Amino acid sequence: MTTTDQQPLGSPFSATSTTEEVLAGLDLSGATAVVTGGYSGLGLETTRGLAAAGARVVVPARRPGVARAALADVDGCEVVPMDLTDLDSVRAAAAHIGDSVDRLDLLMAVAGVMATPERRVGPGWEGQLAGNHFGHFTLACELYPLLAAADGARVVVNSSAGHALTGIRRYDPHFRTGYDKWLAYGQSKTANALFAVQLDVLGRNDGVRAFALHPGKIITGLQREMTLREQIERGWVDEHGNVIGAGFKTPSQGAATGLWAATSPLLDGRGGLYLEDCDVARVCAPAEPMDAGGVRAYAIDPDAAARLWELSAAATGATPITGCDLSVSWQ
Repeated sequence: MTTTDQQPLGSPFSATSTTEEVLAGLDLSGATAVVTGGYSGLGLETTRGLAAAGARVVVPARRPGVARAALADVDGCEVVPMDLTDLDSVRAAAAHIGDSVDRLDLLMAVAGVMATPERRVGPGWEGQLAGNHFGHFTLACELYPLLAAADGARVVVNSSAGHALTGIRRYDPHFRTGYDKWLAYGQSKTANALFAVQLDVLGRNDGVRAFALHPGKIITGLQREMTLREQIERGWVDEHGNVIGAGFKTPSQGAATGLWAATSPLLDGRGGLYLEDCDVARVCAPAEPMDAGGVRAYAIDPDAAARLWELSAAATGATPITGCDLSVSWQ
């Protein structure tokens, strides 16, 4: 990808477009999609949209019983147990999916956590980096043969404008020197964006293209770790929890960019791009406010993306898509 590729294409859709508008007239019969977090919030909207268009949708879920209840009225769905912070669970889910399908057309990495209290998982990893990035990284690597078999698969990763909070903290990615829940969230969202950049580099010869995106500001279960007082102080909601902040989207509008990324012919032959409002985002200046839109240059930097890939492969032991230098390790 060159920086000049990272600019709007003139999509017919916008920030207010809905899942129904983006998918209107599309027939996804015969396609198979995996949607992480596909049973709540933006993930549920994504699952419903894909299934309504005829796709078979597999939903890995940390709470499979809750997922099955949420998806009871959605035809063409299968729930597979999976916890993104438990890599053995991720590998088991990928193996299960591999036993039931011979190709995978779409991998939608929608699940995520935000601004959580400090949690350590695995060998002491910071929880937001582990769940938002390492889990999806491992899942994509394990499912890669199925993606390559589709000869035209797309991987769509939900990042966030929160990536503007920080790049990858190369010398302290796990916050050993003191935890900040917002910087940890921001790092994990930068990791999501860089993951898509390098996956696209590695996958394009197999027809696997990858995109990251900011879905917009939406009040969903993502805010569950924040107190009502915190949300009020940020101007998002009133004391009754009603959304009052400017620029907030509905869940259907929030899921639209991901579904546009998954299906738009405007993106044929493209990849490694960061999207927002159903279009390719512009590169923004370092001093611009986070809510001004666009993507920071460090979140689409190919060298940073390659470095993060090597570090992630070493940390997780994920099945390599191509030869990686596994001598690199997280400190």
